Amino acid sequence: MKNVLLILSIVLVFTGCGQKQRGYQIKGEVDGLTEGKVYLKSFRNKMFFNADSTQIKDGKFSFNGQADAPVLFGIATENMKYPSQFFLENTSMTIHMDEEKGITSIQGSPANDIFLGNAKKIHQPGFSIDSLVSVYPESPVAAFYLYRYFTYQLPLDELKSARAKLSPSLASCPYVTDLDGIITQLENVQIGKTAPEFSLPDTTGVMVSLSDFRGKYLLVDFWAAWCPPCRRENPNVVKAFQEYNDKGFTVLGISLDRDKKQWVKAIADDNLTWTHLSDLKYWDSEIPALYGVRGIPANVLLDPQGTIIARNITGEDLQNKLKEVIQPNR
Repeated sequence: MKNVLLILSIVLVFTGCGQKQRGYQIKGEVDGLTEGKVYLKSFRNKMFFNADSTQIKDGKFSFNGQADAPVLFGIATENMKYPSQFFLENTSMTIHMDEEKGITSIQGSPANDIFLGNAKKIHQPGFSIDSLVSVYPESPVAAFYLYRYFTYQLPLDELKSARAKLSPSLASCPYVTDLDGIITQLENVQIGKTAPEFSLPDTTGVMVSLSDFRGKYLLVDFWAAWCPPCRRENPNVVKAFQEYNDKGFTVLGISLDRDKKQWVKAIADDNLTWTHLSDLKYWDSEIPALYGVRGIPANVLLDPQGTIIARNITGEDLQNKLKEVIQPNR
């Protein structure tokens, strides 16, 4: 009986996203590379940061440490442009990787069995994140995928339904706490709500507020110079601006750039002749977070009183919505 209780206590210590466990040991091998450096990178808000590094000797490397919870990390050699993603958890892992393909296999890691097993599936049409959460309600991997890729794909009610299926044991998991925060923000920017006020500097450093545009239909457009889908959508926004600007409509660009020169150049190159604002903080910008923006392009359309009347409308949907709300009043 004592042995059973001991085993049970060990199991309890090793469950839950926020529980401290024994450390991790990573033994790795890079195909075709005998020397150089490997970097272990922490992940936060769509960005990676160097957390540790080690030398490759005869194609092999190792890391040792302790993780407070199973969380997403990246690993990369000096020649890799983007880190290969995996879940760092307190277990003994064997990683095989290639500089072009990234991680090709991980052994000894239950979290990565789920993570790598679904890494390609989640981007396929028809993938059900709800099903993944239902199968793995106690996995931080399922929480991560829901937080990372589906907060901007699912309608709010579906997002909340999937969130409710996550186990209470994940309450302290960073992806769950972030997910809860995003849900709260999204509730504040649904159609019919008054758009949250904010102020940001324009391209010359002058502070501009959202309320400065009261009295006009306003498209608050979240974009960035580095974002190809945004640049492809820009001609459609230009078309809308040119057609309706003299009818009480304008656009307010909110950039997630971090390089001012690239931002200003993109404005000129794409002929975006409306007001543009940015704090140049990339995904750390507070205003996209205020509006629950997790992917770009994104937008909200406001009526002259500052009430949200549409969200994330692009292409013909934008043109049709503007025709619907503006033309009858002109």
